[in-house]
Order: sequence, then structure tokens, then C-alpha cells
Amino acid sequence: MKSELIKPIRLARRAVVYIRQSTTHQVVTNQESLRLQYALRQRAIELGWPEAGIDVIDADLGISGASAAQRSGFKELVGRVGLKEVGLILSIDVTRLARNCSDWYPLLDICGLSRAPYDT
Repeated sequence: MKSELIKPIRLARRAVVYIRQSTTHQVVTNQESLRLQYALRQRAIELGWPEAGIDVIDADLGISGASAAQRSGFKELVGRVGLKEVGLILSIDVTRLARNCSDWYPLLDICGLSRAPYDT
């Protein structure tokens, strides 16, 4: 079901699904969480993005969200938002993106500056 809230200018940009679990143990034992996170790709399709317009960033599997310092996937996401490549960010919940405000708020600021909507 396409949303009238998503404008064509957003659909011209990429939809990005950000996937993370905190530990390698969670990656192995918590398969339902992984399945739900990867299923967000389908949500982007429902909102109007073509399959070719959706990227999945899962480079941070098994890495804690306590800090962005070691998370290359999160850094990539922030950079791409800043370059206005991203029209939508999908994540199962905000704790997948960041566990602390010092990482979360800069992403929100960059989204606002680039006018990138986000869906968490």
C-alpha cells in the first residue's frame, strides 16, 4: 500500500534498511529478529520503492550499538543521508540505529538538513 505522504522526490532516492544485532550470539540464536529486520525490505516496496531502489546495510551484525565508533554500516548510513542519497530509512526500532543520544541525534539532524524522512 503506497502512502500519499511519500512524495516522488523521496522515491527518487534510495530506501535503506539498516540491520544490526548486538552480539554474534544474538545473530546465531535470534533468527526471528533477523527475519523481521530483513522483512523491512518488503515494507519499502509496499511504500512505493522499486526493488532496485532498496539497499540493505547489515555490516554491523554482531556489533553493539553502544557507540557508532566501530560500526561501519552506521557510518555509511549517516554519510549517505548527508549526501542526500537516502529517501527513507527503515529499522526495526531506534535501538538498532543507536543506543545513545550522541549517535542518534546527529543522524536526526542530518536527516532534517537533507530532508530525509525516516521510518523506525
